[in-house]
Amino acid sequence: MPTTDSAPDTLTDSVRHVVVDTDTGIDDALALLYLAGRDDVEISAITSVYGNTPVESSVTNIARVLKVAGLDDVLVAKGAAGPLSGEPLIAAAVHGRDGLGDLWSDPIAPKNLSPLSAAELLVELGRSRPGYYDLLPIGPLTNLGLALEIEPDLLTLYRSVVIMGGSGPFPPLGEVLMVDANINNDAEAAARVFAAPRNELVMVGVNVTAGTIVDEQAMQALHRAGTEWGTFSAQVLEAYVDFYQTAWGRRVSSAHDGLAAALLVQPEWITKSVRGPVNITTDGYASRAHLVRTAEGLPVSWPTTPAPDTLVVLEVDRPAFLADFIRVLSGR
Repeated sequence: MPTTDSAPDTLTDSVRHVVVDTDTGIDDALALLYLAGRDDVEISAITSVYGNTPVESSVTNIARVLKVAGLDDVLVAKGAAGPLSGEPLIAAAVHGRDGLGDLWSDPIAPKNLSPLSAAELLVELGRSRPGYYDLLPIGPLTNLGLALEIEPDLLTLYRSVVIMGGSGPFPPLGEVLMVDANINNDAEAAARVFAAPRNELVMVGVNVTAGTIVDEQAMQALHRAGTEWGTFSAQVLEAYVDFYQTAWGRRVSSAHDGLAAALLVQPEWITKSVRGPVNITTDGYASRAHLVRTAEGLPVSWPTTPAPDTLVVLEVDRPAFLADFIRVLSGR
């Protein structure tokens, strides 16, 4: 299975018309703000889903980010409140009860809320202009799973689909990766997505996002920015590092969703990748999306489910991304 030094040509163009599917916790909010701050991106619509926070809070948080960004007219749709089967796993301990660190109490709602469900809107947008939009799912994949029931060729209608989720290849012996909440929250929907036909599906997993760190220096840069964007970003990140400090003993955090958003726009920051089928696995405790190859590139030891190739990200240019991420979030 060959590796590549960059993403394919199908992911290069001057302007991206992006549809974001999000469970709007802290890193989701910063990913949205990052996209809003780039001249080469138009956020065409945002669909909400449960995950980091209940779906009602997800919608509220979208509205809050759009207000900060000055993009109140962006179309928003409310999505799934739980997985295709089972109960949702809400990450209140990580993102706060409201998904944004419980920093605000004033009610706020999107000004342009669609009468369609998130799944219906994803289908309508794809059918209306095939190959025009890029889709960025950065939460549980339930809305996509439901949309595939309506339109089995959904992913072929989008120019590209870049998922923040999954775990890349299986790790080397003795190593364990962070659990990816987006896949774990709805393994059934994830299985549908990775098995579906597509133009280009990119998996930006915790194998690359967990080590993409917003450190103390970056946090201070946001505090010192003196802008509404910088203040908002610093405030919510302070809540995020309250959780992450117990992982590393430092007040830092991973830029999970921000990295996925950036790689959609600047695929040249993907420095190593591999193509192959992705399957969903479970050990009885957590479900993961893995390229069905070992760390050594060998087949796994059990029968796998056939699936189209996914572009699985292995390595990225972290310094280039982090510098741009903090620059944009500073609002300068």
